Formats: sequence, structure tokens, C-alpha cells
Amino acid sequence: MEEEKYPERAGSGMFTEMQARILRAVQADMPQSLTPYADIAAIAGTDEDSVIRFLRELKEKGFIRRFGASIRHQRVGYAYNIMVVWKVDEARKDEAGRIAAAHPSVSHCYFRPAIAQDWPYTLYTMIHGRSRAECAAVIASLQERSSVFAEYRALESLKELKKVSPVYF
Repeated sequence: MEEEKYPERAGSGMFTEMQARILRAVQADMPQSLTPYADIAAIAGTDEDSVIRFLRELKEKGFIRRFGASIRHQRVGYAYNIMVVWKVDEARKDEAGRIAAAHPSVSHCYFRPAIAQDWPYTLYTMIHGRSRAECAAVIASLQERSSVFAEYRALESLKELKKVSPVYF
């Protein structure tokens, strides 16, 4: 017998209570073991194959793009952060996005419409480095790869105010 679905869960009506338990388990820190999916299954009260199958299904349906570990960059020496906004024409946004997203020092890459004439920046990238000079080298590296990165502004992070993953279940 199929478990009752909970329409109020994430506004989708798609998840059973078991699936919601899996989602609650995976949105926490990944278990640090040789069998993280089995550990998640134990927390959720199911088996490892069910966890893997459900996560794969979410990926195939486009609910998640990937499932993996996030490294806390400050703890491994990447303490300098800078948001770099680029003036990128809409016609070249895919090219710019591919290049920026492929750079190992770029953790976030978003295209947004220009909001005002005095703020023509459309591509937002978050760059992490060990120093200001290292981040400047990343900017230069992107500029060497394509003329699409000609105009930009670098916005230094002064203080981290919040850094938590969202909790949906």
C-alpha cells in the first residue's frame, strides 16, 4: 500500500512521508563514513537502494542538479571572497556562464537582468581565494578567456552575516 502523500510538503504534493524523511536526512550534513547512503537510509528508516533511487529520480526530474559535499572554504584556507559582477550582453550570457562556471575558484554564477542604467551588470560570480591578489588573478584569468568579461565591478565581502543551508522539511 502506498504511503499517504503530504500536499503541504514543499508545496508540491509529490513526496510520501518516507521521501520526506529521506529529504530531512540529506539536507543535514552528509555522514562522514564509507557508507553515507546506508547511514541516511538508517536515519530515514529505509534501505540504501531506496535512498539512491529516490535521489536519482529527483535529479532526473530536475528537482536537484547534483548531490554532493560542500566544502567550507574558510576552513581550508580560502578566506577571501569577492562578488564580481560583469556587464554581459544577453546574447553572450551562455558563453559567459559556461566559462565562469567552469573556473574552479568560482562557486556561484548567476545571470540576472540589468536593473538600472547605472547598474548594467548582469552576470554575478562569487570568487573565493586565499588573498585579494589571488582573486584578482581569477578575474584576469576570466578576462583572458573571453572578451565578454571586459566590464566588471568587484564587490568585496566585508562580513558574513548568514551562511546556512535552507531547510525544507
